[in-house]
Amino acid sequence: MALDFSGRVAIVTGAGGGLGREHALALAARGAKVLVNDLGGAVDGSGGSAGAAQKVVDEIRAAGGEALANAASVTDFEAVQAMVQQAVDAWGRVDVVVNNAGILRDKTFAKMDVADFRLVLDVHLMGAVHVTKAAWPHMMAAKYGRVVMTTSSSGLYGNFGQSNYGAAKMALVGLMQTLALEGEKHGIRVNCLAPTATTRMTEHLFPADMLAAFAPASVVPAMLVLASQDAPTRTVLCAGGGSFEAAHVTLTRGVFVGTGPDADSRLAAQLAQVLERAGEQVPGSGAAQGANEWQLAQGAR
Repeated sequence: MALDFSGRVAIVTGAGGGLGREHALALAARGAKVLVNDLGGAVDGSGGSAGAAQKVVDEIRAAGGEALANAASVTDFEAVQAMVQQAVDAWGRVDVVVNNAGILRDKTFAKMDVADFRLVLDVHLMGAVHVTKAAWPHMMAAKYGRVVMTTSSSGLYGNFGQSNYGAAKMALVGLMQTLALEGEKHGIRVNCLAPTATTRMTEHLFPADMLAAFAPASVVPAMLVLASQDAPTRTVLCAGGGSFEAAHVTLTRGVFVGTGPDADSRLAAQLAQVLERAGEQVPGSGAAQGANEWQLAQGAR
């Protein structure tokens, strides 16, 4: 049976097309009331129109669902606060936030304008911060919340010409890690989705025979799981073409090298052992690194 979102209120950003549209339609089809946010701009973030969000709202309503349109830029915190309040005023709560809005300004780092680097960070990272920050008090009060950040393999593993995009996407993983820890006692679960999908931002990267296989709809099940009542937390779920994987930030067992004037040469000599992945762990928090280092130091005495 399909996951049930009856009675839930969801906000999906960047939902005028591509992945966001599919997310919004799927949540609405499963009973959620959906606020569809989209600036309606171009792939590079220029321009804007409320028409994109309204078109998706019309689709949801035609199918018998409930939805509202919003054209706020996620870079504008005051507008985002008003957007969240729009959902609360209409439906009394916010249960799910899917941070999907994004733009591209691809160039090699040597040729990239700092302004283009900053803008991509502003949309992807600060946009997610703004929406989550505005929704967070409502989730805390309700003792329930599901937040999905949209990360990317470009952030997790790198991609030529996308230093700005990759930096923003990996930053969202760091944001998820801490918000999941802080949200746990309030019933708020925070996860990341790393999609592979043919949207207007990415379709030029795919060979023709892969376009249909990696349609945005194939990613939606992962979003639904991460936004559901029984969602995990602190999970990076990868999805594309009907396949799903998990990504982890790990810590190797490491080696105690010690200190002193020749510590650098001793580290260089043992670097292969430091990098050895056998026995690596997925830390429960940042404190695990210091704990591991202390244990290694004690064992060396």
